[in-house]
Amino acid sequence: MSNVPVAVVTGSNKGIGLAIVRALCKQFPGDVYLTARDAGRGQAAVAQLQQEGLQPLFHQLDIDDLQSIRALRDFLKEKYGGLNVLVNNAGIAFKAVQDTTPFAVQAEVTLKTNFFGTRNVCTELLPLMKPYGRVVNVSSMVSSSALGGCSPELQQKFRSDTITEEELVQLMNKFVEDTKKSVHQKEGWPNTAYGVSKIGVTVLSRIQARLLNEQRKGDHILLNACCPGWVRTDMAGPRATKSPEEGAETPVYLALLPSNADAPHGQFVSDKTVRPW
Repeated sequence: MSNVPVAVVTGSNKGIGLAIVRALCKQFPGDVYLTARDAGRGQAAVAQLQQEGLQPLFHQLDIDDLQSIRALRDFLKEKYGGLNVLVNNAGIAFKAVQDTTPFAVQAEVTLKTNFFGTRNVCTELLPLMKPYGRVVNVSSMVSSSALGGCSPELQQKFRSDTITEEELVQLMNKFVEDTKKSVHQKEGWPNTAYGVSKIGVTVLSRIQARLLNEQRKGDHILLNACCPGWVRTDMAGPRATKSPEEGAETPVYLALLPSNADAPHGQFVSDKTVRPW
């Protein structure tokens, strides 16, 4: 078993994920795994970084596929005995204006990956986190604006310091069901599937941090949600204000928090600054 520290970035064959891998290859003192659903695209991204003189490694990962997540889990356990840094970057978004996919379908597909896929990765990989580990869940400022678009009752639930993971899952499922019945706005939801999926990621991060405090207080693991900003990627388009490298700055900062840091933890961070939730 290797004693080398290990970092994993989900959904990292392009965009912000690729920029995060590039930065970690330069700054993280260990092995960095670039992951992708499609092995060909992942290998191509690794080759691109190798041409830049970097040494990322590749492992296939489809966060929509539990078997794929568990294969990565077993590999990390066997080879490294755990995990030091996890960046949950994988996510999808429908192009808001141009996309004619029915909203209920967008809701189901978006939440399946962005919330439920991310949650499954955490369920399988968080138990592997070694002491002083760092977990970064890439959310979005859209989660804040979407929260503001929720009914006061939903806002209270999503801001609660005692909400459980089960309650959060029930709410995420309710949103999908409400969209199918075309009652989501009447039920107090904002009209953004991406926004609701990222509310889920931010709230999940708060819950996970709380559980780490309760169950593994002495392990000094720090877990946060962050917004990379509006970044020029396939997802956000060419008009966005930040380069992928600039978008990677906050996730990388959180991934590399020094071992003597005890904060931020359970926070929503943007531009390396804790934001109110």
